[in-house]
Formats: sequence, C-alpha cells, structure tokens
Amino acid sequence: MGISSVPSFSKTRKLPCIFTLTLMLLCLTILLFTKTNTSSPLLFYSDGQTSNPITAPYLEAGAVSDGATIVSVTLNWELCTGWGAVDYIPCLDNFKVIRALKTRRHMERRERHCPEQSSRCLPPLPKGYKVPVPWPKSKDMIWYDNVPHPKLVEYKKDQNWVKMSDDYLIFPGGGTQFKEGVNHYTDFIEKTLPVIEWGRHVRVVLDVGCGVASFGGYLLDRNVITMSFAPKDEHEAQIQFALERGIPATLSVIGTQRLTFPDNAYDLIHCARCRVHWDADGGKPLLELNRILRPGGFFIWSATPVYRDDERDKRVWKSMVALTRSMCWDVVAKTVDSTGIGLVIYRKPISFVRYFKRKENKPPICGPKDRKNSSWYVPLSTCVTLPPRSSWPLPWPNRLTSKPPSLATNPEAEEMFYKDTIHWSALVSDAYVNNAAINWSSVRNVMDMNAGYGGFAAALTDQLLWVMNVVPVHVPDTLSVIFDRGLIGIYHDWCESLNTYPRTYDLLHSSFLFENLSQRCDMIDVVVEMDRILRPGGYLVVQDTMEMISKMRPILHSLHWSTALHKDQFLFGKKGFWRPGRGSSKS
Repeated sequence: MGISSVPSFSKTRKLPCIFTLTLMLLCLTILLFTKTNTSSPLLFYSDGQTSNPITAPYLEAGAVSDGATIVSVTLNWELCTGWGAVDYIPCLDNFKVIRALKTRRHMERRERHCPEQSSRCLPPLPKGYKVPVPWPKSKDMIWYDNVPHPKLVEYKKDQNWVKMSDDYLIFPGGGTQFKEGVNHYTDFIEKTLPVIEWGRHVRVVLDVGCGVASFGGYLLDRNVITMSFAPKDEHEAQIQFALERGIPATLSVIGTQRLTFPDNAYDLIHCARCRVHWDADGGKPLLELNRILRPGGFFIWSATPVYRDDERDKRVWKSMVALTRSMCWDVVAKTVDSTGIGLVIYRKPISFVRYFKRKENKPPICGPKDRKNSSWYVPLSTCVTLPPRSSWPLPWPNRLTSKPPSLATNPEAEEMFYKDTIHWSALVSDAYVNNAAINWSSVRNVMDMNAGYGGFAAALTDQLLWVMNVVPVHVPDTLSVIFDRGLIGIYHDWCESLNTYPRTYDLLHSSFLFENLSQRCDMIDVVVEMDRILRPGGYLVVQDTMEMISKMRPILHSLHWSTALHKDQFLFGKKGFWRPGRGSSKS
C-alpha cells in the first residue's frame, strides 16, 4: 500500500472508531451505575494480615464513617491455655470461684460464675478440626475430631446413645428409656395421649437432662422444636454433641436460680431419667417447671419411680404424688410400654381458680414481686405462679403469624407485632436469603442476638435451619411472644459469656443491638464472644448504624474475618480458621 493511500484509509476508519469508543464509554457507565445501585453479590474483604499483634484502625466514640478521625488500637490476640482451653466457656469455667464455693448441694458448681474481667483469649481449634457434617446427615453422624470426647461412648455403650465408627461418632437414636428407638418412644407417647398431637397442638418442648438430644432431634421431623438442656460435664460434652449434630440445645441446670425462660412458655416438658430431685427444697425444681409450663401444658416423667417397686422408688413416687397434687397438676396418663419402660403424663391447670380452692395454701401463691416475668440471676422460689388468663396458641403453623396470646390485652403491641412480621418477611428475602454473601446450604444453627418479636426466625422457617432467639436483658421483654409463635429462645446479657461451647453456631445475626450495649460494655469483648461461639466458616450479619459498623469492622479484621458492607447498613462477616500463631489454613 502506497503513501498516497493513507489519508483515505484514515477516513474510512474514523467513524467506526468513534462509534466503538462511544459504545465502550456507554457500557462502562452502565456497569458503574449497576454496581452502585443494585444488590449484586457481595465480595468479602479481609485485611490479609497474618502477623500478631495486629494494629487495627478503630473509630473514636461518636465518630461517623465519613471523614471520621481514625485512631489505632493494638489488639494482641492470644490463645486460651490450660486444661479445657479448646472448650472454654468463661462463665462456666471460672474454676477459681467454683473451688471457693461453700456448698455444692444444689449444683452451684454448674451455674454461672462470670469472671470480674472479661477474658479476651481465643479458644484453640481441636486438632484435626473439620467443616462440620451438614444437616440432615449430621443428625446421625459427626466428625470425632470436632468433638473428641470418648468417655460418653464408653459410659453409655450399653444404652445405644453414641458409638465410634472410623472417624465418626454415630448416633443410633437410642437412650436409657428408648430401648426400641426414639420414634417408637414418641409414637408411644402420642398413642397414650392423642391430644398431644405432635407438631400441631404441641410445638415447643423442653427436654430436661437431654443426653445427646436424640429425643429433640427426632421430634424435628414432626414439626416440633425442642430446647434440650443439661449441665456442663455431667455426662461428657453431651450438649456439645447435640449442637454439633445440628439439634437445638443449651447448657443449663436447675440449681439455685431460675432457668432463663419466661413464664408459661413451653407446651410440653419432658424428662427421661433426668436425675433431678423434683421434691428437693420444698419442691423448688418442680415449681420452676410449673412456672415455665404453659397453662394446659404437659409434663412427661419417664423414670424408675413410675414403674418400679423397690423401696427407694416407692418413696420418691409417694413424694411426687403429694407435690403434684399440691400444685393442682392432674395425672392424665400413667402406663408402661412393651419394653417395660413406664411414664406418667401430668397436665397443668388452665384456670387459676383451682389454686384458690385448695384446702391448704401450700405451696403459697406467688406475690406480685415473684410474678415479674424475669429470670436472669433470679433465685428459685417456693411459690406457685398463677396461670394467666390467656388461651392456647393456634395449631402450628398458624400460630407463627397469628396474634400471640401474651399480647391479647395490648392492642398497640399487637399492631407492632404484625408490622414487625411483614418487615422481616420482606427484609430476609431481599437482603439475606437472596444474597450470595451467605451459602445458606451450610447454615444449620442460627442465633438472633437481639430477637425482638422473633420476626427474623419466623421469616426463615422454610429453611433447613433453626434459630435460637436471644432477648437481651436490657431491652423490652418480648420472649413470651416468641414462644407463643412456636419458636424458642433465652434471656441473655451480651456483656457476659453465653452458656454454650465454642464453635456451636453457623450464623449470628443482630439488628440494632450495639448502640445501647456499647454504653454498658466494651464492643471488643462482645466481638470476642461472637468469635468464640461461631464455627470456622460461619457467618455474621449485623444491621446497625454506620457508626457501630465502623467500630466493629476493624475488630473483625484483626481476628482475620472477611467482611462486606451492603447498602450502608448491613455488615456481613465470615470467620476463617485463623488462630493466633496457627496461620489461616484448615486443620
């Protein structure tokens, strides 16, 4: 091609070049607009540092995210050390206080004894820790390395609770009282008293002294949500087994203080040889069950005094008869199944009138001071809590969205409840479930740290997960509403450690929790507790002000969490496998 042909070549290419450049600019503009105005999948951000200590940017109190003054705070993380460090629970493992207790008659050693100063050490991972077996496979088998406690296998080898098989712990669904399996046992209960109607009439259950929680685990298939509880280490790590399996459970004991549940909460309470002396101290343990059992609710006692005739069992049974009669409980069934295991089913009165017709006011009716619906560090009482004038909730699943009986006399709160339900249904669908930042197929154990009316949990009922609804002690008490809806929950003070093992939840959620909380305790301590109870690979979702999010984010980065911000009000976090001095690779 000659020199004279160059100008004509330029002319022929000029317009296409301009068109192409314009098109590229237009595409780039559309792309930028889309990225800033749509809820596209979030990318987690991490500071990428692995050294220790870590200096993290930290916003001063009262600062805002735009143009805020940044200060540096050195966070020097260390591993917890000593015996039991892998399973460290600060308020249950305060051995200095426990050793100094003057008495152990009432299980005081298993109750909460929080350290005066919060511990900021991080529990190490068990050697060989792996991503947990997913639900529903986890109901039957879990990794041994994740909960390496073999004593229960040996101790209960003849009762079909748990067995070892290669790298797994296997749960056959047996138990001391379940000789033909849990399904046979729960069928037997319903045939004995059909009005129980698992999953419709009876939805919310408490299993006292639950073992490895197979009773509650198998009832999940019947739309029954069971809060299983037992004290720490009565049988080695049984609650840890339950939570690793993906079954709702918490560490607790009926000792000297009330259980952290509201009055009139549970539809049914179950005890299969749970080794509780119900008549102790004037019947305080059974009176506590009466407090939290819904009027018209059931107590199933499957224990040797029901069906054995030796002198000791006869004495216990005689005492139980006298105590339950004084509480106006009715025996609605007493029977023995084909395996020789017997049970008795009691029913709590629906009306308070019966208590005033007793020949003796013993135990006495609780006074106004004892009737306060609060159970955070409250001593057990020796009085009868009167049932409220409210009806049984609608059958499940209608009770989830219908008017809660506990709001029957409060029209304003009822309106707030309905608005809250609509709000969370839309928000969970838009910002959470359809957000690619969370792999929901890996989420089973969920905790809502500031549950309100339980709207977040209600919006997730179609998912293969369960939610522990926490009502903080410093906010309005809504826990009765949560139980009315057919959900479970507890009271807690987030300035203290939670009664659960490390690595027991897959997702933590909080909505506007931290502004009031930060006035009472240091956010760093709360984040350390969140890091303790969340499993490696687990998620955090925080809805809060940008001020609170900006304070929390650098703390999470110092712990090597990945984070992402959504719509300037949602902080998504993901915990890795990092521990101080261990690097970030999986074990």
